[in-house]
Amino acid sequence: MPDVVEIVFLMLVLKLPIIYLIAVVWWAVRAEPRPPEPALLPVAAEPEPDPSGGRRPARRPRRSGPHGRGGPGRRPDRVAVR
Repeated sequence: MPDVVEIVFLMLVLKLPIIYLIAVVWWAVRAEPRPPEPALLPVAAEPEPDPSGGRRPARRPRRSGPHGRGGPGRRPDRVAVR
């Protein structure tokens, strides 16, 4: 009895994906292609006015320490050779 159930399962249920694949391919072959859409022409955007009035933004102070640029602890001390 268990063998019959397995055979019925394999014959009927596992054929559904194959039938679906055949239907999708058939639908794709019969579909008419859409006409190509015309290309969109880009519009040149006007530059936004500078809110700072042409001034450069203020610079942040340099960080010191092992992960910053420069500052104490970045270079080893020089040793005088005699």
